[in-house]
Amino acid sequence: MRFRAPLVRGHLVQRYKRFLADIILEDGTLITAHCANPGAMLGLKTPGSVVWLAPAVNPKAKLAWSWELIEADLPGGSQLVGINTAHPNRLAEEAILDGTVSELSGYASLRREVAYGTNSRVDMLLTAPDRPDCYVEVKNCHLMREAGLAEFPDSITSRGAKHLAELAHMVATGHRAVMVFVVQMQADRFSLAEDLDPAYAKAFALAAAAGVETIVYGCAITKDEIRVDRRIAFEGTLS
Repeated sequence: MRFRAPLVRGHLVQRYKRFLADIILEDGTLITAHCANPGAMLGLKTPGSVVWLAPAVNPKAKLAWSWELIEADLPGGSQLVGINTAHPNRLAEEAILDGTVSELSGYASLRREVAYGTNSRVDMLLTAPDRPDCYVEVKNCHLMREAGLAEFPDSITSRGAKHLAELAHMVATGHRAVMVFVVQMQADRFSLAEDLDPAYAKAFALAAAAGVETIVYGCAITKDEIRVDRRIAFEGTLS
């Protein structure tokens, strides 16, 4: 996924009200940018951090800028991290279609946002005449509290637990169901942040026992593009 226009450098003043961030541009202008991230953003909202912004795609948007990347000081060193949680679905779709996510290759059709479960929409539905339908949920991951270890979630996500239960139900009715974590940072391992959301960890364990698969992929991140490029190992145990 290439950014539509060159990103603009700034320094973070504060992130607030979940979806807003005040940022000082290089010329000293103070602007308010859209922060497409409802999570806690632990370690990714330190005032003074260098951030990278994209101009809003919609000319009628209330805010002229979208916060895309941060140069975060994380365990193991500073690195570029993608904070926009609107991107992982597109990133996963591109990687499935180009064969990078080989575990989900070979399907004839990919549809986005298909109604399923109880008042829900699955991120992607993969279908083919010679195999069961495959229901795919995608989650963004950008939490790192230990060098090299990406974790999810960074805050309580009751919606995420609901999705796991619905995926388990799809497996019970004869379909395939896969949970895909897209890690928008440099990591070589992945685990659940069970201490931050025990209910999600419990729902994950139940879903895994029911046959829901888990795939974790990392991204190569530059100021020009974000691209899914490698599988990351899942580690850790669940209580």
